[in-house]
Amino acid sequence: MTELPLIGEAIAVAAEPRLAGAKIGVVTFPGTLDDRDAIRAVRLAGATAVPLWHADTTLGDVDAVVIPGGFSYGDYLRAGAISRFAPLMTKIIDAATSDAKLPVLGICNGFQILTESHLLPGSMIKNDHLKFMCRDQVLRVENNTTAWTGDYAAGQEITVPLKNQDGQYIADAKTLDALEAEGRVVFRYVGFNPNGSRRDIAGIANAAGNIVGLMPHPEHAVEAGFGPENGSGTEGLGFFTSVLNKIVGDNK
Repeated sequence: MTELPLIGEAIAVAAEPRLAGAKIGVVTFPGTLDDRDAIRAVRLAGATAVPLWHADTTLGDVDAVVIPGGFSYGDYLRAGAISRFAPLMTKIIDAATSDAKLPVLGICNGFQILTESHLLPGSMIKNDHLKFMCRDQVLRVENNTTAWTGDYAAGQEITVPLKNQDGQYIADAKTLDALEAEGRVVFRYVGFNPNGSRRDIAGIANAAGNIVGLMPHPEHAVEAGFGPENGSGTEGLGFFTSVLNKIVGDNK
């Protein structure tokens, strides 16, 4: 893949040179829409982005993986249900659940794929209003101890874009109670629940905190002047710097 130009480089958040050695894989499925945006976010955070194809049989030497948003396989069965069986997903599942605990971030369709893969509990169904929703969305950081949220403060509110049709997070009461009790609700919608998700849940994590899924799109809020009008417009960049700081810290 040719290198993507940093059009907004002059106003991007300056990356730390110590993070440059980290490699973040970004997966593309047929129907993925936001892989290039995720690659751009990784580069702006200071890491090397490694494009990964769904049919690959190896992850290479990446330090973390982003499964970006879109409509993989057109959501023809269920959102993310077909992608779950891609050869690369087998490798991601193995690496994420191994002792190494590879950090994995699933955004929108990526979150759906994580639930279909049983890396995260619950499921995603159509928005309660049965319409596609696109808006800037305020989120509250409920858990800042995961691999992807360490650069945020607990209780911090951030604004990132949201765009989904099958964004309603559901789970049975026992699962929801467990997520709450174990601190695995990572993000919650603030002010407005855009899709009817149970308990205003916008994102969750696994017990180890290396796997995080959320419906809104932090990769669309990484450059001043190009993201949401409210706030700095760069409040999604913390996802990517968080995992880089985690990687660098673990490698010391």
